[in-house]
Amino acid sequence: MAYDGLAYTSTPGDRAARLRTDPDWVAERLRAGDTRIIPMWRGRPLLTAGGQPATLTAVGDAHQTALLSVDGPTAVFAADLSDVEEAEAVRLAAAHSSTDLRALATTLPGPVLATLAYARGLLHWNRQTRFCGSCGGPTDSRHAGHLRLCRGCGRELFPRIEPAVIVLVERGDRCLLARHHGAGPDGFSLLAGFVEIGESLEGAVRRELAEEAGVTVGAVAYQGSQGWPFPAGLMVGFVATATSDAVTVDGAELVEARWFTRAEIVARIVDGPGSGPVDSIGGHLLRSWAGLCAPASADQQ
Repeated sequence: MAYDGLAYTSTPGDRAARLRTDPDWVAERLRAGDTRIIPMWRGRPLLTAGGQPATLTAVGDAHQTALLSVDGPTAVFAADLSDVEEAEAVRLAAAHSSTDLRALATTLPGPVLATLAYARGLLHWNRQTRFCGSCGGPTDSRHAGHLRLCRGCGRELFPRIEPAVIVLVERGDRCLLARHHGAGPDGFSLLAGFVEIGESLEGAVRRELAEEAGVTVGAVAYQGSQGWPFPAGLMVGFVATATSDAVTVDGAELVEARWFTRAEIVARIVDGPGSGPVDSIGGHLLRSWAGLCAPASADQQ
């Protein structure tokens, strides 16, 4: 099931895996006048004075580029300006400022936001993989930013994602929200956690709920997923049915967890502290359960 308005999930164009491996094509497209080059600085989009993503006319001082897509005849690349200070990056991009990507979630169209998220995640991976984890040798970018090759041992390094589950636990007309360490006194949210090695997604749901909240669940149903490039996540949403009312928080991750009725959730969303970030699948899970947002139509799924 998909959700209307879920951020970071509608990257336009063709990711063009078949073209990435041709260095001559990549070099030619980087020089082409109709190519779009989107600059980023340390994970932050660079914006014009009108609040729109800036574009470069040439790669210039970017230390890394990455092909994002081919949209009709136009190739779209990301360019990383992270090796210079912020003011210099803004100048090089003829931009006005840089900003946190998530601050744009309610101001930019979905495809534009998704493209920036894709750029952010791919450039972050390249920055973090400049050296081989096996031999420590330097790595070189290949396949238009989608592969790095170790100069020492020849190991091929591909972008990795970090899957995490996020789950709405329900029991009758109530759902479970928890307050994590560091959250405010009314900072309740859904429970979530990373998937461990050798574990299924459903197994991660059951383990996280048992470990952190002492909750045992029966049915576990997949609802949808969301790319979450902050820096490399994949959020996988579930609804699970608790077998009892019992809740025992671990005191490490969680300081409190309790059941909320649908009426209470609606009141929180409409009049109170809200129900989680508007750009996250967690917020959509909760709003959907409360009847305040609808699943996407069949042609959007």
